Amino acid sequence: MKTATQLKLKQLAIIIGCWLLLGFVISVYDHLLLHSSYSLGPAEDYSFLLSVARNMGGGLIGGLLGGSLLVFFVNEKYQDKPYGYTIISVSVSFLFIIAFIAVIMGLFLVPGQTGKPAFDPASQQALIRFLTDSTPLKAALVWSFIVAGTQLLLQVNKKFGYGTFWNIIRGKYNTPKEEERIFMFLDINSSTSIAERLGDKAYHALLKDFFADITNPILNNEGHIYQYAGDEVIISWKYREGVEASHCVRCFFDMKLHIQEQREKYLRRYGLVPAFKAGIHSGKVVAGEVGIIKRDITYSGDVLNTAARIRNMCKEFNVELIASASLLDTVRLGEHLAVKPLGSIKLRGKEKSVLLSTVGPAV
Repeated sequence: MKTATQLKLKQLAIIIGCWLLLGFVISVYDHLLLHSSYSLGPAEDYSFLLSVARNMGGGLIGGLLGGSLLVFFVNEKYQDKPYGYTIISVSVSFLFIIAFIAVIMGLFLVPGQTGKPAFDPASQQALIRFLTDSTPLKAALVWSFIVAGTQLLLQVNKKFGYGTFWNIIRGKYNTPKEEERIFMFLDINSSTSIAERLGDKAYHALLKDFFADITNPILNNEGHIYQYAGDEVIISWKYREGVEASHCVRCFFDMKLHIQEQREKYLRRYGLVPAFKAGIHSGKVVAGEVGIIKRDITYSGDVLNTAARIRNMCKEFNVELIASASLLDTVRLGEHLAVKPLGSIKLRGKEKSVLLSTVGPAV
């Protein structure tokens, strides 16, 4: 199973678990409110367990249906829409889902209350009372806010990058930590001339399409998008994940393949297919939170400067991908890829030379 799909399934599981918990919390809140001094007390047929079953059952069905809709459809189909648009649209559309859930819950719960089949007149009358009660309306209002909050959190998580938002919440990098990481610096070839040819708006649209199209190949190779800067994207791996199954190298060729699969789209919209180059290097960095108004997790260390300068050597050697030889020595490449040593190169701004190699399709 692809990593991008695994991430979506993980999000769905979290939504279902949280909504089940919220269903229980709502039941407890209702129970406490009914037994407070501000209430006349519960109705004769009130049952806390029935209330829990009703709210948690709704949370389960809503999580399975609505959560799947959010994760696999809304946040894929409408990822280019404004955040406010999707939040409002999702909240309104969920009113219909909540109405559907109310009917399903009624068909299951009412026969249990009446002790008669669902098609019996007594059960049908009880079902009408169940659906016209104020409880479904209250549930619609409460769950609309829950759904809106869920959608907002999904978008915030995507904004920060998968896992980054959670790391900020739990303060993983509140105290700086040293980590062994792999970085890839990637940018589009001849970006300046492309921008002049297309104009600012069309060039921005090209970058938006390009970054969107390379996202799944990055995720499927265990990569994390660290930063976008102009036509450049910086991709990061934990060392073990990047070396495993040669993800840090395969990622480049998977991105290249996916862009070629979108060739007709780019030619139709922009009259060109973007080509790109990349440099890869690994080493120790310090990871930590920075900023007060706009908090983020950043990496600092010589590894990033070296990776950027390795990427710049691609033009000089007229190749697409260059990596430090020390990293490639630990990566097991398949037979379809070949490594060609470039020698010990002194990078601009560096005192020591670095052994570099280029990677390309095996001849």
